[in-house]
Amino acid sequence: LYQIHWPERNTNFFGSLGYRHEDEENLIPIEETLQALADAVDSGKIRHIGISNETPWGAMKFLQVAEQLGLPKIVSIQNPYSLLNRSFEVGLAEIAHRENTGLLAYSPLAFGVLSGKYLYGALPPKSRLARFPDYARYSNDAGIAATLEYVKLAKRFGIGAVQMALAFVNSRPFLTSTIIGATTLEQLQTNIASIDINLSLELLEEIELIHSN
Repeated sequence: LYQIHWPERNTNFFGSLGYRHEDEENLIPIEETLQALADAVDSGKIRHIGISNETPWGAMKFLQVAEQLGLPKIVSIQNPYSLLNRSFEVGLAEIAHRENTGLLAYSPLAFGVLSGKYLYGALPPKSRLARFPDYARYSNDAGIAATLEYVKLAKRFGIGAVQMALAFVNSRPFLTSTIIGATTLEQLQTNIASIDINLSLELLEEIELIHSN
């Protein structure tokens, strides 16, 4: 699977609002990009094509061009998705279903925020935010407040916050796979074990209540 990491065009990255169109005269057309990837498929260098950090328009454009020109269809969309970032559900989830281009969810723990380790102003040494303080997208006041509620919820149902967060992502019908990250063997084991956790309907309803607030 070969994935295009970022759209070349200007678009709303990282959930930003206020789309601003810019001159795209010097950009490589999607048709040309897809043809180059098709050549790589034909030569046996890659088997499948995917996109990443894309918008609904971008995903549908790749699908449209592939159909019009008889080129390989994208099979995956690698975008962020977590309890703190469910924007994929707005426009891309339907595409994933109807076009069989499943989500490869990255940042399922929202840069580790959903573990609860940054609650109450904590900043563990060697943690992601300690090393990369600019990666504060999910550690704002709203993100921390929601995380606190999710951590409390997980405790009430007798499971770990990390495993609840990952199990939620794993349960989504538009998901193909969850991309996990770990810096210790213990973290890796915890992450992998989440695949065996099935969240109850009651717990999922509680998650929706927190999300709606």
